[in-house]
Amino acid sequence: MKRVFLFVATNLAILIVLGIVLSILMPALGLDQSSYTGLLVMCAVFGMGGSFISLLMSKFIAKRSVNAHVIEQPRNRDESWLLETVQRQAQQAGIGMPEVAIYDSPEINAFATGANRNNALVAVSSGLLRNMTADEAEAVLGHEISHVANGDMVTLTLIQGVLNTFVYFFARVVANLMNRGSNSAMGYFMTVMAFQAIFGVLASIIVMWFSRYREFRADAGGADLAGRQKMIAALERLRSNQMESQLNGQLVAFGIRGKHAFAELFMSHPPLEKRIAALQGR
Repeated sequence: MKRVFLFVATNLAILIVLGIVLSILMPALGLDQSSYTGLLVMCAVFGMGGSFISLLMSKFIAKRSVNAHVIEQPRNRDESWLLETVQRQAQQAGIGMPEVAIYDSPEINAFATGANRNNALVAVSSGLLRNMTADEAEAVLGHEISHVANGDMVTLTLIQGVLNTFVYFFARVVANLMNRGSNSAMGYFMTVMAFQAIFGVLASIIVMWFSRYREFRADAGGADLAGRQKMIAALERLRSNQMESQLNGQLVAFGIRGKHAFAELFMSHPPLEKRIAALQGR
């Protein structure tokens, strides 16, 4: 329930902010939505703006959606080890020290998020600490640190924002052409929604392709930071644990494991067998 509330409240706040920005920007540029230029600007404000506001709020939302406990003063040996390992790997990767957090979940998972590679968040599940060896957990942390060092959060947000812009734009262009001569607002709205869904599916294929590509890069980065055999062992552990990821939204994309999909085209993570084979072939 808390996750649903955060999702609705966040998106409502984003729509209000972007609506205000648009009401100021369009008159300032002398544009209106009846022109293709004005329509493109409007779609860019909502497509790019929504993605980047979500990115800026990602740490705040992530910590609250999973009830993560940020480690400030270690309370036990596990927390001390987590802080020391992340600090060492962050120095190796040349990034600022991320916040480190633990969230309560039986799944073996971890994720990284944040708008800045020098001000990120790395969180691990309690299930990971219980079910992985120190070497395996070290590799998982290396994978997440590599996401941060590679700037994956910003790059994925940029790709998503550009694609959102063109999905919104072309859906409205097609709707305008199909409803030319008609005064039916409902017909126009339904056409926009239909083509937005169709173009959105096509755009998601591109986003998921990039997401899978950067998973291979993060695995390679984890292997460099922790050791190739440790990274392979961590992925083998994930393969032996078939529990579905409980992360939602953007957090799924930056977890060590993702959710299953009906086709690989729509998977945010490559199959574990392929990830292991890629590391074995290095």
